[in-house]
Amino acid sequence: MREVVTIQIGDFANFIGSHFWNFQDELLGLAGDPDSDPVFKNHGLNMDVLYRTGETQEGLLTYTPRLVSVNYQGSLGSMSSYGTLYNHAPELSSHVATWKGSVTTQQSQPYKRNLFLQSLYEEEQKQSIVIENRHDDSKNGFQDHDIVQCLENSVQFWSDFSKVHYHPQSLYQLNGLWMDAEAFSNYGAGKDVFAEGSRGEDMIERLRFFIEECDHAQQGIQCVVDDSGGFSSIAADLLQNIADEYTNTPVLLYTARDPVSFMNSVGQKRNISRDLHNAVSFAKLSSFCKLIVPVGLPFLGGSKASMYLCVNDKKHYHSSAVYAAALHTISLPFRMDSLGPTSTSAFTSGALDINSIVHMLSGQPRQNMVAILDATMPAPSIGEPVEKSLLSQLKSLTSEISEDVEDVESVEHLVIQGALESGEQRASISNVEYAINAAYRQATSRPRFCHLSTATCPLPIPLPFPSIFSENVGRCGQLLSNSGSDSFAKGSLDVHSIPMAARLRSSSAVLPFLTNRLENLRKFGIQRGALGGELLKSWGFGKEEIEDMGETLSNMVRALNPYSDVSSDSD
Repeated sequence: MREVVTIQIGDFANFIGSHFWNFQDELLGLAGDPDSDPVFKNHGLNMDVLYRTGETQEGLLTYTPRLVSVNYQGSLGSMSSYGTLYNHAPELSSHVATWKGSVTTQQSQPYKRNLFLQSLYEEEQKQSIVIENRHDDSKNGFQDHDIVQCLENSVQFWSDFSKVHYHPQSLYQLNGLWMDAEAFSNYGAGKDVFAEGSRGEDMIERLRFFIEECDHAQQGIQCVVDDSGGFSSIAADLLQNIADEYTNTPVLLYTARDPVSFMNSVGQKRNISRDLHNAVSFAKLSSFCKLIVPVGLPFLGGSKASMYLCVNDKKHYHSSAVYAAALHTISLPFRMDSLGPTSTSAFTSGALDINSIVHMLSGQPRQNMVAILDATMPAPSIGEPVEKSLLSQLKSLTSEISEDVEDVESVEHLVIQGALESGEQRASISNVEYAINAAYRQATSRPRFCHLSTATCPLPIPLPFPSIFSENVGRCGQLLSNSGSDSFAKGSLDVHSIPMAARLRSSSAVLPFLTNRLENLRKFGIQRGALGGELLKSWGFGKEEIEDMGETLSNMVRALNPYSDVSSDSD
C-alpha cells in the first residue's frame, strides 16, 4: 500500500472534493453494513491509500482523509476549521501586523446547520452507530425526502452537504481573504497571497504533516484547483514549493472550472483579462506538475456528457457532483488491492499508481503532459451494439477540444466500475475486459495504446447527492427504455448506485485548448503594443517571464503537432 495525499484549492475544487469524500465515506459505511449489497463488502479497494488512522484527545480512534483543503475565510459555513472530531474553540484574533492604531472586532453570527447537518449531528449525539436503511420508506422516507429537498434549495457552502469527518490539519482558511469572486477573478489577484504573512508556511506545514506521517513510500499527490481566478496563483506557489521540497513526488493536477465561470465578460478589458488569465494560469500551473487535466465545460447541463442527467449549471452543488464522480472513478486504480497492472482478482483488475499513470500518458515519445478527461454517467451495459457501446458514450469533460480526431499516437487509460450486463445483472471482470477489447477491435479509430482498469463495485450514491438523474436511470443505474417526463429528476432516494466509466487520454484533440491560450498570450501580452501588457505588469510579470510562459505553451503545442507554426518570437 502506497499512500496518496489530496490537495483541494479554491471554492469549486472544494465542492468537487466534498462529493468525492462523500463517495468514499459511503463506501466505508456500506462495507460495514451487514444488509448492504455484497458488492460493496468485497470492493477490493484499500481505503488506507486515501485515509489515515488517528486518535482524539479522548482516545477515540479516527479515520480521516489525508487532505489539505485551502479556501476563502468564511467558506466553511457552519463547520469549524478544526473539523468535527476535535473540540477546539476557534480563537478570535484582531492582531494586524502592519496596523498600530486602535482595533475593533466585529463578529458575525455563526451559520445554522441545515436539515442534513442537523440529522448527522443528532445521530452522533446518540453515541451509537446507526446503519441507515434508506429503502424502508415507512421508517425514514419522509425525513430523507425533506433533507434532499433542503439540499436542492439551500446549498451555499461545500460543507453544507459534507458527511465526512476531517482532521484539524485539513481545513485551511486564508486569513483575511474573504469571499469576493468578482475581486478575485484573475491570476494577479492571488499573486502575493501565498507569500503574505505566514500563509505559505502554514499550507506547507499542513501538507508536510500528512506526507511525513505516511508509513510507506508515498505514491504521489492528487491536486484539484479551482483555476478560474486568483486561486491559480496560490496553487502555483504551493506546487512550486512541493516541486522543490518533494522532488521525486509526482503531482497529478486537475484544473477545475464551474460552468458559471465560463460566462462571457462585459467589456473589452474584462475579456482581455479573462483570456490572459486562462493563458497565464495554465502555463504557470503546468510547470509544477507531471500531468495536468483540465476539467469543466461551459454548458455541462446541455452537453453530451449530461445525456442522462438533469444538471443545473448555476448550482455548484450539481456540476461538482459530475466531476467528482469522474475523479472518483479515474482514481480507483491507485487503491486497488491487485498487485500490479497485469494481475486480476475477482473484484478489481489493472491496478496502477499515480507515477505509472503519469508516465503512461506523458512519458510517450512526444512528451505530452496534458490529458483529456472523458466520462459516461451512468455507463451503458457492456452488451450494447457498437453505436451505443460504452466507448462511444464516453464524452469529454474538458472544454475546447476537437471532436472525432483520429490520432494514431494517442494513449488512453480507461477505468470502468460496476458495469452491468443487462438489467441489474453485474458483469464480471473477465466479461468487461472481453467486451471492451471487442469494442476497440470494432472501432473505426484506435489509440496506439490503452490500459484498462476495472472494478466490480459501482459508484454508491450517498444521501446528500443532488437530484440530477433523468427518469431513464434505474435504481442500480441501468438505462431504462421506457423514459417518462424529462421534468422529473431522480436523486439518492431513487438511484442507489450507478456504473461509471472515465478515461484519461493523451491526444492531439487538446490542441485547440492549447493554441487558444498561446495565441491569446501572444496577442494580448507579447506582441509590441499588446493591449494587455500593462495588465500583466500589474500582475507582477516582466517581459522575460511572459516570454517564458509563451515558450512553455509553444512547447506543448509542438509536442502534439511538430509541424505547427508556433515559434515564440516577439517584437
